[in-house]
Amino acid sequence: MNDVASPPQRSIRVYAPGDFEPERHFYPRVLNAQLHPLVKSFLTLGNERIAERYVHLHPEADPAAVREALAYRPRHFRWGGADLFVITNETGARRIVVIETNSCPSGQKSMPLFDDHAEHGGYQRLLEHTFMRRLEKARLPSGGLAVLYDKNEMEASGYAATLADLTGEPVLLVPCFKEGHQQLVRFDDGILEVRHEGAWKPIRAAFRYVTQAPWQRIPPVTKTMIFNPILACLAGGRNKLLAAKAYDLFNADLRERGLRIRTPETIWDVSHQEVPLWVERMGGVAVVKNPYSNAGQGVWTLTNEAELKAFMELEQSYDRFIVQALIGNFHWSSRSRNGRLYHVGTVPDKRNRIYAADLRFMVGGGRDGFRPIAIYARRARKGLTAELDGVASSWEMLGTNLSVKLADGEWKSETERLLLVDNRDFNKLGIGTDDLIEGYIQTVLSVAAIDRMCARLLTQKGRFRHRFFGEVNPDPALAAEIMR
Repeated sequence: MNDVASPPQRSIRVYAPGDFEPERHFYPRVLNAQLHPLVKSFLTLGNERIAERYVHLHPEADPAAVREALAYRPRHFRWGGADLFVITNETGARRIVVIETNSCPSGQKSMPLFDDHAEHGGYQRLLEHTFMRRLEKARLPSGGLAVLYDKNEMEASGYAATLADLTGEPVLLVPCFKEGHQQLVRFDDGILEVRHEGAWKPIRAAFRYVTQAPWQRIPPVTKTMIFNPILACLAGGRNKLLAAKAYDLFNADLRERGLRIRTPETIWDVSHQEVPLWVERMGGVAVVKNPYSNAGQGVWTLTNEAELKAFMELEQSYDRFIVQALIGNFHWSSRSRNGRLYHVGTVPDKRNRIYAADLRFMVGGGRDGFRPIAIYARRARKGLTAELDGVASSWEMLGTNLSVKLADGEWKSETERLLLVDNRDFNKLGIGTDDLIEGYIQTVLSVAAIDRMCARLLTQKGRFRHRFFGEVNPDPALAAEIMR
């Protein structure tokens, strides 16, 4: 892998009550966007009506199981977001599948306001439903409040400013990049300390937007309330390998109750040299993922020998990969146990181009269950073609993530591919209320599955089971990175 320069050093900023300014925490086009009426209607349904509609459309599902899923109270993984594809198969059966689930996901800066008079938008909804309730109930050490981040400063600062308004006290916005974080952040007997104004200051609770291998800087279990804890990332929120196992265990438990997390066929614990065998097994077309990366990094769509060869020649940091059935167009999707799945895609534009697109659902879990927080979509750079010519890049047609890592270690976002759930963009997605309900249910199930995996990784005394983790996630390179 190519080395990149360290991101420029940033200093700690302090947000006081009254510092929230919408133009600093939302994309400019979001500030003037109007939430689509259908999306607004969905957000007002509530879990009871959502469950009733889902059961009506899925008679195989146990009504009690659906309601229990929506009312589930996550103990560890309280803030999650799923990336979803709307797909169909050879017989035209339309489904929504989970591609991955993210701990500490983005989305607030891309979500039009539900209420024009509530300028904090989803920042406030999430914090009130999840973080604030934990802050009030948990036994915490003395200290201040902080927001840690290593990218997406627009949203991280939005959370800091909103948290200051909700608590009435200053909140530190603390850079926590891989390089140089020791100068600003440390842990002393499980308590987070932040170096500010020449002194190390204890933090009783921290909202975390540290997403790049965060276990290198923050231990899995801490006395300071870290939201989400690193445990949630290792259990599947930033670990696609363990997420796949969490989904499998969850589906086994719920099989007789008619609920399941739908995913493309996934093969885990694949060594680098085994990748070509599994690609061949899927008909020469597959997706290979570094299980521990995010923001579109470490994902390779392989549709021909040249793309496979290029992948095999890359230097890799980890020992294990996952291989997943590729969802492409009808004639060039993977051959899997679920048949050939392909993108429904966007409504054709004026040049009759259909784009692969994903749907991001952000949810929060509190004492009264889950709530939808934010929704947005992203399309690929180029339209889907009916056939592959061996020259066109498959990633250009399938890669939907907006984040691009620059040579200096900084990030940029290709917002021209962002599709808002507003009056202008939402109709391009070709989805309706029932799709939103299906997407919400799938997101809730995937977050609950990972939360249950979190519990498996802890001892009865609440300590992280390092040895057990090494057995269920046999990758020594990852195990060596986890901060103790």
